[in-house]
Amino acid sequence: MPPHERKAPPGRRMLALPTVCPCEAIAPGTLLASLVALVAEVARHNAAALPVLRRGAGEALRIARVLLAFLEEVREASASAPLPDASVLGLSELHVAMQKLRFLLADCSRRGARLWVLMNADLVASELRVVLCSVATAMDVLPADVAGASVEAGELARLLSQQAWRAPVWPDADDGRATRSVRSMLALFTSSATPHAEDARMVLGRVGITSWCDCAEEVAFLEAELLDRLEDGRENDNDLVLISGLMAFLVYCRVVLFDCVDAEKADAAAPGPRPAASCAAWTSQEALQCPISLELMTDPVTVATGQTYDRTSIKRWIKSGCRTCPVTGERLRSAQFVPNVAVRGIVEQLLLANGTLLHEQQSSKHRCAVDKTASAFGPAAAGGVRLAVAFLIAGLARGTLEEQKKATHEVRKLAKRNVYHRACLVEADAVPWLLHLLSSTDASVQDNAIASLLNLSKHAAGRRALVEAGGLGLIVDAVNVAAKVEARQNAAAILFYLSPNSEYCQEIGRIPEAIPTLVHLMREGTYRGRKNALVSLHGVLHGASSIGKAVTAGAVGVLANLLSGDREDLANDSVALLARIAEQPAGATAILASSELVTSLVDFLGASASRSGKDHCVALLASLCRHGGDKVVTVMGKMTGLMPALYALVADGSPVANKKARWLINEIHRVYEQRQPLPVAPPAGDRVIRV
Repeated sequence: MPPHERKAPPGRRMLALPTVCPCEAIAPGTLLASLVALVAEVARHNAAALPVLRRGAGEALRIARVLLAFLEEVREASASAPLPDASVLGLSELHVAMQKLRFLLADCSRRGARLWVLMNADLVASELRVVLCSVATAMDVLPADVAGASVEAGELARLLSQQAWRAPVWPDADDGRATRSVRSMLALFTSSATPHAEDARMVLGRVGITSWCDCAEEVAFLEAELLDRLEDGRENDNDLVLISGLMAFLVYCRVVLFDCVDAEKADAAAPGPRPAASCAAWTSQEALQCPISLELMTDPVTVATGQTYDRTSIKRWIKSGCRTCPVTGERLRSAQFVPNVAVRGIVEQLLLANGTLLHEQQSSKHRCAVDKTASAFGPAAAGGVRLAVAFLIAGLARGTLEEQKKATHEVRKLAKRNVYHRACLVEADAVPWLLHLLSSTDASVQDNAIASLLNLSKHAAGRRALVEAGGLGLIVDAVNVAAKVEARQNAAAILFYLSPNSEYCQEIGRIPEAIPTLVHLMREGTYRGRKNALVSLHGVLHGASSIGKAVTAGAVGVLANLLSGDREDLANDSVALLARIAEQPAGATAILASSELVTSLVDFLGASASRSGKDHCVALLASLCRHGGDKVVTVMGKMTGLMPALYALVADGSPVANKKARWLINEIHRVYEQRQPLPVAPPAGDRVIRV
């Protein structure tokens, strides 16, 4: 990949310039070799390929190439006369400056961050000036015998010092005009006015955004920046207003200016199955766990002591007031972190080998942050989103098939991770139109409509709108007959989000096909389909009527098969659903009809490592005993693995599990004592000793 297309190192914040200062005891020759390699990497960048600050970056790169020539002269001269130890200071300063320049150039050329860099052009130019001043200072402190190692080296050293001090590094004039144009359009959004399309195209063209996919990359980057700040608790960060406004501008441009989605690029960027990456056989997942959280490090960073932690965990550690390394106990001299690219690469390979993408693993970290997006963070963002939503609703309602394809795709993306966007779509009556498109003969329109409804069902107003529009029956039908497997899975997930409301549950239960359809998906679906069907059924099954329908549909047999499968999470969910079914006598009777299932449940209780799984399992066994009577208690008392598992829960279980386990133990002892023959009365005069 050419240098100008490389992404910034993963885990590093944009325009943050973490550096590693070389050790004071490093050998000058080793430091020089590292510095030459670093400067050579920087010099390979092409300023003309940068979307912004081309002139200033060109000056910095010209100086970097002069520095490379100087260092090569010094290296050639050092072959006959070793470098003095006094050169370490100047070479170290050059190394740190080049690290910063490398990061700045990577940020300026980063795909997806072009508009953000444009709006921060003054800051980037300032950082470039600081870097060049550092280069000039480092050249001035180099020992004379190093700077003048040869005639050519001496001339290059003088040239470097002069040019680094005087380099004109300022934002380009075109950058300034584009920045002012963006701020003008954000002001129009504030008053709910539509900006001129040519002005928007001029800005996008300046930074090289020429397609729908380019625009989507920019939105994704800004969304990640927004959620990162909210995750860190920086709700009052001044950048949030600008980030949200730029997101709204780009969403508006993506919706209005581009007529179609770049199918090939979008498919390449979309999440989905990837070829399994090779992961070294010696890789141990335990070695890739954060020492603090004991979870896989999806964003590994190295601290000053050389230890590696997950960024979120070590930041929380330091924020709590701890200033020592959790592993070594040494005091941390700095709170700066350096991304550990090597560990991240191994983690990514490990996840890919198991069919998981790294961004899917990280997405859970933003769940709390998504809840904080209920506001628009400024009137410009609010106005821009509302204009885009109005355009989309028109496409859903009156558009051609191609326009409906694009509109449903846009609604799906817009509602995915932003509460305010969901609220705007619901207020604009997107739900009835999306329900109408469930009957579309085009599979992609249907798929995107269902996924959009799933995202909107995460909002209370969206759930209410769906039910009031009479959409429950349509969603149940989609679980059964949607054209794509993913659409059927998403439809089942919609029922899960509706299930916490008792009124909605009753409505779903009254639909004759609802529960049998979910049982069928649980039996025949893919892993994700089964998962969604399990959690949806758990929410829907309330009362004897719905549980009776599940039993009639064969739910118990399906759950028995899932319990004996190789997916631990599906086994846990199956036990939870069986516990719900066993709450009613008919459900308990159906479970007790399979002695193998009861044996599997006892084995699960003893072997499961899941705390919630054990809680549900002991509750299930208690329900079976309560409904089955002493006969069932007797049978369970004879199962050799049950009593040790119950005593383990008494000693180390949750309060609920502890209570259920004690009740079961007492019941087993009660039935056992009742079945023992009555003791013969001792002869008169004999003493009876009781324990």
